[in-house]
Amino acid sequence: MAAKNKEVEALTKAIETKIVRVGNLGVEIATMKNDLTDTQEGLIEDQQFMAEMGKTCETKEKEFTLRLTTRGEELTALADTIKILNDDDALEMFKKTLPGASASFVQMAVNANSVRNKAALILEKVGKSDAPHQHQIDFVMLALRGKTKGFEKVIKMIDNMVATMKQEQLDDDHEKEYCLKQFDFAEDKKKGLETDVENLATAISDAEEGIAKLAEEIEALSDGIKAMDKSVEDATEQRMEEHEEYKELMASNGIAKDLLNFAKNRLNKFYNPKQFKAPPKRELSEDERITLNMGGTLAPTEAPGGIAGTGIGFAQISEHGKDAPAAPPKTWDGAYSKKSEESGGVIAMIDLLVKDLDKEMQEAELEEKDSQKDYETMMTDSASKRVQDTKSLTAKTKAKADLGSELEQSHETTYSTNKELMATEEYIGSLHAQCDWLIKYYDVRREARAQETDSLNKAKAVLSGADFSMLQTNSGRFLGRA
Repeated sequence: MAAKNKEVEALTKAIETKIVRVGNLGVEIATMKNDLTDTQEGLIEDQQFMAEMGKTCETKEKEFTLRLTTRGEELTALADTIKILNDDDALEMFKKTLPGASASFVQMAVNANSVRNKAALILEKVGKSDAPHQHQIDFVMLALRGKTKGFEKVIKMIDNMVATMKQEQLDDDHEKEYCLKQFDFAEDKKKGLETDVENLATAISDAEEGIAKLAEEIEALSDGIKAMDKSVEDATEQRMEEHEEYKELMASNGIAKDLLNFAKNRLNKFYNPKQFKAPPKRELSEDERITLNMGGTLAPTEAPGGIAGTGIGFAQISEHGKDAPAAPPKTWDGAYSKKSEESGGVIAMIDLLVKDLDKEMQEAELEEKDSQKDYETMMTDSASKRVQDTKSLTAKTKAKADLGSELEQSHETTYSTNKELMATEEYIGSLHAQCDWLIKYYDVRREARAQETDSLNKAKAVLSGADFSMLQTNSGRFLGRA
């Protein structure tokens, strides 16, 4: 009962703990479901935004391609027109046919200085915004201010800068994509490791609880086996004592019965000779018969021993008191006569005593048989219970050892998992150090780089258009293409 009470108390505590744990897990599940709903809604919105962004980008890309094509066609048309109008034969023709129109064409022509100044103005606007490629823009400005003929060198420098910025933007895109993927991977791994650590902590707690419970059960079984062995030993000792008492009782009652029958037979010899049973004749041995046949005499027969010389042995010898002997009885008066009537009462009393002894012996024999049967049943049940408890003790000991091994393995796994979790957190820290600045200023850098590229493309367009412009010198002479 004590062992079962301990087990009930331990199980009650376990139930309370697990009920609290179930409640906490229910709250966590509800919170996670809410988070999942919010995340799903956010995912739907992001997917819608991404779809709209894809459509918008596709439309803008088409518009941008159309603008580039249109602008190219326009620049080609203007260059062809300038080339036609700038031809020497055309100018001579215009002088003869349209003397006033030639001046207007000369005024409309773009000279090299104006082109250079316009391109420089565009590049200066970029330089004032603390552009990342300021030093390269300074080189372009320095080359643009040179008085060399043509702008091929400057345009080549602009193309190189545009290609460099394009490559830098691609590098930033790849690095940002890499950072975001690594952040997602590392965060997922961290969450998984944290979940593993929590599960291992729960497993360790359950294993420790199971070990403690098994230890109590093992102790209770060991105590029960010891108590049962002690009970068996006490019952065996008690059974032996009862059996000895039974044998003494049967021996004493048998002697008393024989003694009463001997006394009854002695009375019958005097009062009822017909009912007297003479003692069996002594059977002579072979040596004694030979002695008698040869005329010899036998040795005198020893007087029977036992109680009052009857030959009946004592069951136990009681101590007699050592008081002074009583006074002798008075002598008789007159002639002696048989007391037949009184002898009949004594014999009946002896028969009653013998009957009581027989009844007591029968009751003692039945009680002995019942006690022996109960003892044998108890021994069989105890042996079966001990075997069962021993098997249960062995199984629980093995289960405790297995739980100990699992507990040790869980501690080792927890150590390695915590170590891996620390390494993952360190890796996340290194990712922050590497990627935070890029992610924070990615849009700013992309916008600045786009502005620089746009300005460089505008400057290049200005300079490219100047390749086919009509130049006018200070003396009013036409020099052809710059």
